[in-house]
Amino acid sequence: MSYFSEKLNRVVLLSLFCFFVAGSLYAQQKIEGLSYIDGKPISVEIKDGKITRIESVDGLTPENKNKYIAPGLIDNQVNGFKGVTFGFGGGDLTLEDVTTATKALWERGVTTYFPTLVTSDHKLLLKNFSILAKAKEDKALLGSIPGFHLEGPYISSIDGFRGAHALKYVKEPDWEEFMELYEASNENILTVTVAPEIEGAMDFIKKCNNKGIVVSLGHHNGNAQQINEAVENGAKTCTHLGNGCANMINRHDNPLWPQLANENLMISIICDGFHLRPEEIKVFTRAKGYDKTIITSDVTKFAGLEPGIYKNMIGDDLELTADGIVQYPAQKVLAGSASAINKGVGHVMKVTGCSLADAIKMASTNSAKLYGLTDRGTLGVGKRADLVVFTLDDYKMDVKRTYVKGKLVYSSPE
Repeated sequence: MSYFSEKLNRVVLLSLFCFFVAGSLYAQQKIEGLSYIDGKPISVEIKDGKITRIESVDGLTPENKNKYIAPGLIDNQVNGFKGVTFGFGGGDLTLEDVTTATKALWERGVTTYFPTLVTSDHKLLLKNFSILAKAKEDKALLGSIPGFHLEGPYISSIDGFRGAHALKYVKEPDWEEFMELYEASNENILTVTVAPEIEGAMDFIKKCNNKGIVVSLGHHNGNAQQINEAVENGAKTCTHLGNGCANMINRHDNPLWPQLANENLMISIICDGFHLRPEEIKVFTRAKGYDKTIITSDVTKFAGLEPGIYKNMIGDDLELTADGIVQYPAQKVLAGSASAINKGVGHVMKVTGCSLADAIKMASTNSAKLYGLTDRGTLGVGKRADLVVFTLDDYKMDVKRTYVKGKLVYSSPE
């Protein structure tokens, strides 16, 4: 063989190798399982991070016969996870922290979430929003963070309604101050929790609505007139309805009934088995319907940690019980959750008798609609291939595999 012939053969072999490698990288994947909508076997094909085809199949392999396929879960209120906190202080937030929390959430089937900063020192909020804005652009996170949630500081200062938020940082809305936070977030604050009864709230709500920021009513003691006026000015939903509320309220005149009665308000509820009684969840979902209810977690850094006494940002004790309850003894209220929303999917089914399809609607689809995330939240051709594969036994959603933008990011040891 001549020198030139040998060189030509090498070039041809290298070209073929590159062709097949490229083909494998962009080859169409196929995921099979039971549809979350009707429980029938389906095949979902994905390519370049998107769903390209969904079709019925005659049967499934033994490996997949008991596994459901659903769109990845979307959580609009994540304060932290696995020792990482986004806004409570207690150490500097880092990009690595955000990655740690994101990967831990992927293990629970959460493919999209809003890092949530609560009532805190303004400088801390500026700093952490700036860090989160950088994390949002991290390609390794695959677009799992579309934006952020600011819960407070424009909330009620009254004990009970304030919940576990630090009183010394609670204040009336200040648009100029909020714009500083908005700029620090690189204009990625998607939703703000506000109390409608405080001075300046209506003007603030109107300005947020004009910028496309979703206003959520929460941690408040607003009356019917104030709640309805807030909706007229653009408020669209309620933050963890039934929580962020005083233990003792008037049976007639309280914030719950007007929010349930207003047909233009959606609600979010925490379905971890501790924050709301079964009867509350039944009543709330029946009043609003499954189309206007969002399952949220309000999960904190205590998720995945050992039971014990921990400190909040101002040095007060918080107790994480063996059952997974996070308590704030000083106010005799709960201080967030220690469970991701995959627990809420099973619990809401158990409590209300709703279908898996409706539970996923509340844990994914409805949030996507509310926040304009049109590329996710359902299984559909052209949508992001954000998928969760799981079993459902005794109302427990056990995540087996999670795909984000078509990439397998979690696979449970079987």
